[in-house]
Amino acid sequence: MEPKKPKSSIEDQIEENLKKVYQQKVTEQVPDTLLELISKLRAQDSQQ
Repeated sequence: MEPKKPKSSIEDQIEENLKKVYQQKVTEQVPDTLLELISKLRAQDSQQ
């Protein structure tokens, strides 16, 4: 296994920005249209 090399400043910035974007997406609400679609698909599935 190779030893880890120290991260550069650019890599640190990229990592931090990716974490921020991920956190924003995780906390976003699911759009109503998607929730309606899921509900319709579940209803169809339960009828089969």
